[in-house]
Order: sequence, then C-alpha cells, then structure tokens
Amino acid sequence: MSHRNALVAAVRQELAEARGTARAVLAAAESARGEAQQRRRLVREAYGTCLTQLSAAREAARQDIQQRYRGEATRLAGHLRGLATMSATGAAGAPWRFWAPSEPEPGTTPGLLRIGTITFEETAALPALIPLLDRAHLHLSGPAATLDEVITGLLLRALGSTRPGDVDLIVYDPESRGAFGQLGPRFVGPGGIGTLLEELCHADDHDAWRLVVLLADRATADEMTRAQRAQLDRIARTGVDRGVHLIVRGLDLPDDPAVERIVVHDRVAACASLGRLEVHLDPPPPAALCRDVAVRQRQGPPPARLADLEPARLWDESARYGLSAPIGDSTDGTLVEIPLGDELPHVLIGGPSGSGKTNLIYTWLGSLATRYGPGELALYLLDFKEGGSFSRYAPGPRDPSWLPQVRLAGVNVRNDREFGLAVLRHLGEELRTRSARRADPADRPRVIAVLDEFPVLLDGRDTVADEAAGLLQDLARRGGEQGIHLVLATRDTDGLRALQGRPALIAPFTLRIALPKANRILTDDNLAASVIPARHAVVNTESGLAGANQVVRLPDAGDPTAWRATQRRLWRSRPLGCEEPRLFDGDAVPRLPSAYRPSGRVPTAGAPVGSSPGAVLGERIDVAARPARVRLGRMPGRNLAVIGARADEACDVLAAAALSLAAQGPAHFSIVCLDPAAERSAARLVAELPAADWYDTSDVHFDPPTSDVPRYLIGYGLEAAGPPHRPALRALLDTGPSRRVHVLGWWRSVSRLRDDLAGRFDPIGAWVALDVHGADLAPLYPQPGGPVWRPRPRRALFFDRSVHRTPEVIIPYEVNSDHT
Repeated sequence: MSHRNALVAAVRQELAEARGTARAVLAAAESARGEAQQRRRLVREAYGTCLTQLSAAREAARQDIQQRYRGEATRLAGHLRGLATMSATGAAGAPWRFWAPSEPEPGTTPGLLRIGTITFEETAALPALIPLLDRAHLHLSGPAATLDEVITGLLLRALGSTRPGDVDLIVYDPESRGAFGQLGPRFVGPGGIGTLLEELCHADDHDAWRLVVLLADRATADEMTRAQRAQLDRIARTGVDRGVHLIVRGLDLPDDPAVERIVVHDRVAACASLGRLEVHLDPPPPAALCRDVAVRQRQGPPPARLADLEPARLWDESARYGLSAPIGDSTDGTLVEIPLGDELPHVLIGGPSGSGKTNLIYTWLGSLATRYGPGELALYLLDFKEGGSFSRYAPGPRDPSWLPQVRLAGVNVRNDREFGLAVLRHLGEELRTRSARRADPADRPRVIAVLDEFPVLLDGRDTVADEAAGLLQDLARRGGEQGIHLVLATRDTDGLRALQGRPALIAPFTLRIALPKANRILTDDNLAASVIPARHAVVNTESGLAGANQVVRLPDAGDPTAWRATQRRLWRSRPLGCEEPRLFDGDAVPRLPSAYRPSGRVPTAGAPVGSSPGAVLGERIDVAARPARVRLGRMPGRNLAVIGARADEACDVLAAAALSLAAQGPAHFSIVCLDPAAERSAARLVAELPAADWYDTSDVHFDPPTSDVPRYLIGYGLEAAGPPHRPALRALLDTGPSRRVHVLGWWRSVSRLRDDLAGRFDPIGAWVALDVHGADLAPLYPQPGGPVWRPRPRRALFFDRSVHRTPEVIIPYEVNSDHT
C-alpha cells in the first residue's frame, strides 16, 4: 500500500512536474508567439509606411518631372516664339487681326513668312514659318480652293513686309479667273507660259524680286514642251539667286534644296522644312487688307525717313579728311552718302521749280549737322530766290534756337546781290588766311557755302557780277584743298547758262546732283534725271557722265516742326562761346541799335568829345552788319546830303545820324523842318533830343551861334528855303565844318541841290541817294556818267569822297516807327 502510495505520489509528482514543465513551455511558446505577432505587426506597419513613402516620393518625382517638362517646354516655346518674331517681323508674321503693312529696316534681308500655327503639348500655339524671298520656291499640293487661300496670305505677307516696288508680282492663270487680282499683279493668260518662262530664264539681277505664281492645270502640264520643262527646271535651280521665286500649284517641280514642298489636307499642312510637325493653316486674309496693299503698291515707295539719316551719336565724326553724310536711301535700302573733300570739292545741284531742290538741301544740311559739330563744320547759307528757306536755322520770335554750325544765313537776297558779293569776299579772305597760315586742316572747321539760285549773283554785266565770278572761280579752284566747299544750286538751265564761257569755274564741280526733270546738270546722253520719280535724285561723281549714276530716295525734310526737335537738341549741346548766326533778311528793315541812341539828355558842355564824330546812316550790306558812318571832322566838305523823294527813308537817315551823334558826346542840334511831309518825324527827333532848337518856314536862318561843342544842323526839305536864304546856306556849307558846324540836309533831287549850291558840289563831301538813278548822280560822282545804280525800296547809295572809290549800298535804319 505504501508502495502504491509512493508510486502514486511519484507519478503525481512527475505529472505535476510535467504539467509545470508543459505550462512553462506553453507560457514560453505563448510569449514567443506574442513576440512573433508583435514583430509581424511592426513589419507590416513598416511595410505600409514604406509603401506610402515610396508612393509619395514617386508622385513628387512625377510631378517634379512634369513641372520641369512643362517649364522647359514653355521656355523652349517662348524661345521659339521669340525666334519666330525675329524671323518674321511685322507684316511677315502678325496674325490677321493685328496685321498692317510694315517697312523693313534699311539693309535687312527678307525674313520668313507665316503660314499658320503649330500646337505643341499644352503650350500656346506657335507661328509656323516658311521661307520664300531670297530663300526658296514653293510647291503646293492639295485642294485648289484651300491652296489659293494659302497663296493669297503668303503674297499679302510678302508684299506687306517689303517696300512698295520691291516685289514684282506675276500670276499665270490659264483659266483667267483673275485670282489674286485684288493685289494688283501682272497677269499672264493661256498660252503665255512659254513667253513667261523665257523672260524668267533671262532675268538678270535687278532691284525688285520677281514673285511668280503658276496656277497650272492638267492641260498646261500636258502642253508644256520639253524645252519649256527644261526652262522651268533651270528656274527652280537658279532663280532664287537671281531674285526669281516660284509659287506653283498643279505643276511638278524638280527635287532641289531650293524647293519648299507644302502638302495640305483638311486645312492641316505638312511642310518639308518643319518635318513631322502639323501646321494648322491660318484663315484667308480679309479682302480689305488685300485692297489696302494694292493701293500701297500703286502709290509707290514712300519717302525715306529723316530720322534714318541721323547717326547713333551726335557730332562723333571728324572733318579732317573730308565730309560725308547720307541724303537718303537707294532702292535696296542702303543709305547713299554725299562726300566732300579734296577729290570732290564742290557740288552742283539742279532741278526745275517744284522738283525738291530746297528739300534736298534741308536734308543734306540736317544730316551734316548731326555728324559734325561746330568745331568741324561752318555753314554759310544764301538764298537768292524769294522766300526765307534758311531762316529756320537762325533764332526767331517763335523759336530761339539756332543751328550751331551756321555762321551766316541770307534770305530774300534776290535784290541784294551786294550781300552775296560780301559773303564771297569774306570767304575769299578766309581762303587767303588759310593759305598763308598753312595750318593743319584738323585745326579749323571745314566751310560749306550754299548758294541757292546762284545765277542771280552772276546776272548782268556789272561790277558785282564780274567780281563775284572771279571770287567764285578762285574759291572753286583753290577752296577744296583749304577746306572751303561750294554748293551751287539752280534751276539747271538758267544755272548752266550763267556758267557758259567760264570753264574754269564749272570744271571743279565734278559732283552733280540732278533732281527729277533736270536739264543740263548731267551730260546730254545721260537721261537718268528724266525718268526718276518725285522725291528722288541722281547723284553723279563724274561731272554728269552716264554710267556714274546713283539714284537716291529723299526724305521729307521740309516740315519745320519735324526738324525743330533735332535743332533744339543740337542747340542745347552747343559749346560755350558759340555765337548765334548772322541772319540777313532782304525783306526786313533793321532798327537803329540802342547803342546809337542817347541814353538820356544830350551831354552838357565840358564832356569829352572826339575830333571827328561819326554819324551812323544805315546798315552796311556785309557779313558783320556794321553801320555805315560818315566822319564829320573840321576838313572842308564835311557835310551830308540826303537826296531823293522818299520822305520816310530820308527822315530815317537824318534821325539815325542825329541820334548817333548825340550818343557820342556833347553836341547841339538845330532842326530845320521846311517840308510838311517831314514834320512828324522831325518832331519825334526833337523830342528825343531835348536840347535841340526848332526852326520852320516862319523863322528860317542858317547862322547858328558859336558854341563850345559841335553843332549839327539837321535840315528837312532844304530846297524849300528859297533864293533868299541860299547865300547863307552856301556860306554855312563852305565855312561851317572848320568851326565844327555841319549840315546834314535832305533835298528831293540833285537838280534842287544844284540850284541851292549854284552848281558847286564841293561843300558836299558825302551823300546818300535814295530813289535817284545813277546817271542823275553824275555831278556828285568823280567818274563820268555817274555810278551804276538802280534804285530799290529801302536801299540807298552812300558815297563819301574822303574814303570811297566807289559808292556802297546801305540799308537805312528804321528809326521813327520805334516810338510814338
């Protein structure tokens, strides 16, 4: 029993141990299972996290790639659009809703032409461009109606992006449908293709492109001979280099690099130069645009722009070796320059009235003035025709600016040939000075003297014409080497007639500029001037010989408003000390300068006075606008006679003389007014000379009292004094100057002066003649027959026998109208 119990206890013990071990193993297994499950959960969570992160990274990478792709595509599309804009500027590439004809920049080559658009991914449509002018022929295939629309658009762009006249449009249309008629082409009808091909095969290089549209049908292709086919092939190979371009529909062209092939289907085109890219064709252009371009073509080329002639920088050129400036552009758009220097020293310009001579001169002067500063160029401008064409270059009441290069401008000088002669004398003196100094040309400005309608200066057989011709000949022969250049402009026939018999004068003018319809400026066998249109000129550097012509289009430079902005810019840039130009206007009357008027009451006795005061009579016709003076010293004959019937001018001469004498020092004046026409002027003079005595017909006498200062008797209408007073007047004229008493008197005629002087003119040492003919002045003139003088308004002939060998023409100052 005990054994059994022990065995049971042992079994129980073993079972208990086994159960304990099992429970321990189970617990360990449960623990391991929990750990394994935890690890699995963690792995699954990590896996899920990785999948999420990878998906996010993949999406981010995909979006980044797409964004970079779109950005790069947009950037490339922008570059392509910019390149397309540069390759097809203006009318060559603008959409129809913004389209307008455009002028190409001078010297640029034709660009590409827009035919439609290219769609690429999500970017905006890009313009599709194809070559034509100077690059290719076009061969089109597809529906005829659609192709005609395409051709119309291409022709419109080609015509609208070139200058009128640059493209010669020819259309061969065997069906005579008048296609593209709104563009104004030259049509070739049925049976004319042979003649057309012959013409194109023999076309030489010329100024215009030939753009030939061949609208062939099956019959045309079948009827073409082998020779005509060979001609067409030859044109396809060589035409582009000669400016001949084909646009062909319905006729085969040979495979050649110059042939651009376009295949159209459902308004989508494939172009050889664009590869696989599809082109969505533009709609046909509005008919109104075609009509506008046709009108533009018929009107011909517009004038060149004045702004195109300006340099990039003002006054950046040196005149050391000559002057060169453009006056317009040639038919190919390049600027045409006019050179002046040792080889081409002078210019002859000719053209009939209305041909644009003044406009040409304006253009040239403006172009020169923007290139050469006042230290490089000096301008002397004379206009012998009626009008003030050069007054724009001098300061005026509305515009104070002037052209800094202008030293002198003479306008309305047709009746003042003496002024032209004075300018030539000034230039002759400048020539002698430069020749004597032998200075470096870079140390002095070059001089250009423009004489518009110069034959007026040489007109007539008188001393003015003879001296002017001699000075012009000397300047023409030697001026170029000293930097003095002449520009002679004329209505051609008149100008050449004035130069007949003077070969030495005309020979240096090898540079000729002929305007439309000019005669005798070029040689007789050179007919270029007779065929050029308006606003054009022929420039010839070989004395007008045929073969040396260059045709130039001139801008419109006549608008003073357009020029004023440029002149003001130059004026504001003028260097310090730059003096405004001398303006001589033959129609203007100079006023007595304030310097020759007393600044108050006449100085009292005791103030210093010169021994020979100078009476100012008027303005000399010279370059410096100096006053004409007569010295009134104590020598015999120091009296002045003003002779003529023009009362106003006579009064102005006497008033200017009296006022200028009063401004020089102490003096006493006696005003003797015996002519009713002069009473108002004499009274005004007395008002400005408060110390003056007044005498009229009621108390005439010629015995002024003795005075410590010079005394001047200013007499108006002295012949009215009559015989009773003649002895006293003669005595005063004879003995007065030695006592510092001088007579300045007005007589209406030489005969009346002779009567008052009893035929003795010795007491009159100086005289001013107004409307008195030269022959009538013979008694007062040392040479027989009197001076050569044809009276004209507001001009007088002044002679002082103490200083003059020949009389000089003066302009009486305006005096009495200056004040009330």
